[in-house]
Amino acid sequence: MNNNPLVSVIIPVYNSEKYLSEAIECIINQTYSNWELIIVNDGSTDKSLEIAQSFASERIKIYSQQNKGQCASNNYGFRQSSGEFIKFFDSDDLLSLNMLEEQVKILINNPKSIISAKWGRFYNNDLSTFKLNPEECWQDLNSVDWICSGWMNANAMLQCGIWLIPRTTIEKAGLWNESLTVINDFEFFTRLILYSENVKFSNQSIVYYRSGNLGTLSGQLGREAMLSCFKSMDLGIGYLLNKSQTDVSKQCAANVWQSFIYMCYPHHKDLYKKAQEKLDKLVPPNLPYSKNTFHAKIINLIGWHNFKLLQNIKRKLI
Repeated sequence: MNNNPLVSVIIPVYNSEKYLSEAIECIINQTYSNWELIIVNDGSTDKSLEIAQSFASERIKIYSQQNKGQCASNNYGFRQSSGEFIKFFDSDDLLSLNMLEEQVKILINNPKSIISAKWGRFYNNDLSTFKLNPEECWQDLNSVDWICSGWMNANAMLQCGIWLIPRTTIEKAGLWNESLTVINDFEFFTRLILYSENVKFSNQSIVYYRSGNLGTLSGQLGREAMLSCFKSMDLGIGYLLNKSQTDVSKQCAANVWQSFIYMCYPHHKDLYKKAQEKLDKLVPPNLPYSKNTFHAKIINLIGWHNFKLLQNIKRKLI
């Protein structure tokens, strides 16, 4: 393998004028120099396109399309890219400046792997609030074990900036599913990880995940969003169970379905019932419904269905 492979960083952009310059600059300032940046403006109505075009160069290429969503933008960007390695990157997040260099080193020596990294959140656009969010899967693992480690607590982070991916893996596993909007990374990266021999962990690489912004897809709980969540989880869980039918795999799948059931009740009872049918075919979940100690005590007293109904009444009164 080439010891200085081209890395294509693909950024889909929709109304990101507040954060886009920072995201672009964190790529420009990477310690690894052999990269290209593909920016896909997805029908923005603010100054995102103007900001992106101000950075245009031989290495930074700007494209525009009518608004089709993040998955379509990522796929368009991939088709315009030339890199041997690929990183998808959200326009409101940041990377440690050594991230490409550190991940490339590992992937060169493990070309059938996919490379993960550390991540943490910062709030109110203030990097001083940043805190790492350690996970059990922050280690080298085979693909199934990584999925199970990440899913066991039903809160695995599959955010796109974490990963460096061989182009050949994407070509084999397939592009982003354009029918999905929310939790689209769950389906996509589960599929890619299971097409890889293993996951290698880059201990020196960090994604700074901007949290708390209003209007982000991950914050939506409407009908379309919940349909996407259900489909993405259903596909991702199916990929795992098609590859592994161990008790551990079934336990992880059950825990993910329970988290979805708890999230969607009582507003989407049809999806709740479908998810419950899938859960009934697996082993019983072994997670509490809530990690909040006080909430967990109430749930033990009145049951989680009643607790969610009370929460819903409270929101309506506020």
